[in-house]
Amino acid sequence: MQLFVDKDPSLDTSWRSIILLGRNVASYKFALAKSLLEIDTSSSEIEIENLAVPFAKNICDHLIKNEKQVTSKTSKFLDACKRFNKAEINEEELKQITIRMGFVNVIDAFHIVAREETTRFFTDNRKENKSIILTDNFYKLKEKDIYGNLKNEAESRWNLWETAISLNVNPSLLEIINDDKDECLFVLDDKKRRQNVTSSRDALNGYQKSKCFYCYKHISIQQGNENSCDVDHFFPHILKDYGLFEVDQIWNLVLTCRECNRGSRGKFEKIPKINYLEALNKRNNFYVNSHLPLRETIINQTGKTDTERKDFLQKMFNNAVNHVPIKWEPSEIFGESI
Repeated sequence: MQLFVDKDPSLDTSWRSIILLGRNVASYKFALAKSLLEIDTSSSEIEIENLAVPFAKNICDHLIKNEKQVTSKTSKFLDACKRFNKAEINEEELKQITIRMGFVNVIDAFHIVAREETTRFFTDNRKENKSIILTDNFYKLKEKDIYGNLKNEAESRWNLWETAISLNVNPSLLEIINDDKDECLFVLDDKKRRQNVTSSRDALNGYQKSKCFYCYKHISIQQGNENSCDVDHFFPHILKDYGLFEVDQIWNLVLTCRECNRGSRGKFEKIPKINYLEALNKRNNFYVNSHLPLRETIINQTGKTDTERKDFLQKMFNNAVNHVPIKWEPSEIFGESI
C-alpha cells in the first residue's frame, strides 16, 4: 500500500487502495463500496436498513454470475442471497437478514488495507443509531473529476477477484489475457474455455489514478467523455512482426489520453523514452500489490522479484530499440506521474 499511496496521499488514492489492494477473503468490501457510490447521500447519516438494500442487491447480482463470493466454505448470509435469487424468500426477508448478517465484519474492516487504517470515508454509528456517518472526506471525493470512474473500477476489481477464486487453476498458471479487438480481459479455465472478465479500461484505470500514462492529463473511462482514454501498448504492436509477441500481455498495456496515443504528435508505433520504463515497472508493481489475479499474472509474465521485473523490461526495451529506434515523449506534461 505504501508504494501506491505515499507519493499521492489524495482521497481518491486512499479510496482506490481500499478497492484495489485489499487481501480480500470475501466480496463484501466491493459490495459496500458500490453501495456507497449508488445510495442517496443527501444526508450524511445512512441507516443500515437503507444501506442493506443496495448492498444485498449487488451481492445477489454477482451470485447470478458467480456463486463463489467468499473463500470460506459456508456463509449464512450468502445462502440467504441465493435463496432470494431462487424466489424462496422476498425482498423484505432478505433485507432483514442483511441487516443482521451482512455487515458483521465489513464495516469494521472497510478502511483496513495491509493491516493499516487508511483515510476514513465513514464512521460506525451502529451502536448509537444503527447507521454509519459519511465523513467530509467522502463528500470531497464526490466533488473530484475522477468520481464517475470509481463505480466501474470497483465492479471491475470485483469481477477479477471472484473469477480468480472460482477458477480451478494453480496460481503459477493463472493469467489474465488481453483481447485487443474487444478491449476486454479474459481467462482460460481448467478446461481451456474462455471466460470474459472485465473491460481493460475499467481494470487498468485505478492503478493509473485516472491519469494518462505519458502526459499525466486527467482521463476518463466513461465512453463519450471529452477526455475518454485509449488503451495503448507501451511497446508497440508492430514489434510482433519481429517476434516480440509478449507485447499483447497485460504488463504492456497502459491507458493514455487520445492526444498522446493518436494525436498530431502522438506516439502511434513509437517506443517511449527510457525514463518511462521506471514508471511502467512502478505501475506493474501496483498490480503485484493487488493480489488475485493481477499479482499472479504479472509475476508469471515478468518475474517474481522487483529486480527480475526491471531486468525483464530493460531486456524488452533493448530488443525493441533495435527494431524501432525512434523514441517518443509527449509535447506537454500535466502534473506529476503516477
